[in-house]
Amino acid sequence: MITPETLLRDMFRAAIAAAQPELCLPPFLPERPREGRLVVIGAGKASAAMARVAEQYYGTPLDGLVVTRYGHAVECEGIEIVEASHPVPDAAGLAAARRLLELAEGLTEKDTVLCLISGGGSALVPLPLAGISLEDKQAVNRALLKSGATINEMNCLRRHLSAIKGGRLAAALHPARVINLLISDVPGDDPINIASGLTIGDPTTIADAREIISRYGLELPASVLAALDSPAAESVKPGDPRLARVETHLVAAPQKSLEAAARLAREAGYQAHILGDSIEGEAREVAIVMAGIAGQVVQHDQPFERPCILLSGGETTVTLRGTGRGGRNVEFLLSLAIALNGAPSVHAIAGDTDGVDGAEEIAGAVIGPDTLARARALGIVPRESLSNNDGHGFFEALGDQVITGPTLTNVNDFRAIVID
Repeated sequence: MITPETLLRDMFRAAIAAAQPELCLPPFLPERPREGRLVVIGAGKASAAMARVAEQYYGTPLDGLVVTRYGHAVECEGIEIVEASHPVPDAAGLAAARRLLELAEGLTEKDTVLCLISGGGSALVPLPLAGISLEDKQAVNRALLKSGATINEMNCLRRHLSAIKGGRLAAALHPARVINLLISDVPGDDPINIASGLTIGDPTTIADAREIISRYGLELPASVLAALDSPAAESVKPGDPRLARVETHLVAAPQKSLEAAARLAREAGYQAHILGDSIEGEAREVAIVMAGIAGQVVQHDQPFERPCILLSGGETTVTLRGTGRGGRNVEFLLSLAIALNGAPSVHAIAGDTDGVDGAEEIAGAVIGPDTLARARALGIVPRESLSNNDGHGFFEALGDQVITGPTLTNVNDFRAIVID
């Protein structure tokens, strides 16, 4: 009989497989245009893999440029692949963003632009407004990552400090036909929040961006605050005539990956329950809620009867207070283990489907009823690790990490709790 840990890891692999570009992208690729150019552009952790699928589909090298995270490149025949930094942007991403805008020059209404966008694109194409330096943008990203802000809030501020996001790239591509093919890594799957809406009209405003700064007490460079006083910071809005020839398709999303994991769970003899594909909040607080649900199942077979598996996705946040190695998935798991306090017959996994949790090349980890006891036997105090935001250090010591390497896709976080 399959062990709970093996099943958890198998479900995680199934979730990742369901979002692979070679599976989800071809049904959405358009026929090759009979006239005009076909240009491919893109940004995100899955964009290079998406570009390779496009070339294989059309059977010929294509023109274009996509930007992906270091270590996520794949070889293409015609499309140029550029690697840049994530989650804090770098000079390579800045140069690539400028080149994306250059590719937009001279396009006509006969041309078609295929935009391959996935999670991570916000950091990978950092083209700041005039008066804002790359160093300023890096400071903004660092402040946001520590703040506990949601991904939607982060992207709202990023859009209003960018010369390419918030529909600005789509406006530059006008009058060409633009086809957006998106892999969602954001709760709710709103296209404006996938890579900060490079080619999507933005309903949020400068006032919204300023309110986020105030809400989280962000200390930002003076140049950033000054830029938000300028009308140039306002993004391109829905209904702008330059967006009239833009069409958008969601090719992969967290829900589809959760459903793939649920099918595997049922084949193994478990009832599978998807609690939500867009769960947000502080990772350690979400874990306490999940532990409460799991405890109710263990004690009372409510709201679900055992054996069962609780599945969820979304993107939690971590407000950094310690000096540990972070990671929202491992923070969730460490908090979950503490809340469960060795509850029998409960095992869990949490991981980022791109293979990178926080800044570590580690997807996540697994826990079981003996997690806390094994940690204490090593002299580790679980609550101290949690207070120090050191989930990666905690699970590394136990040998319970989940390491996948670059998965070449990204549909956000995956969580599963097995209750026997």
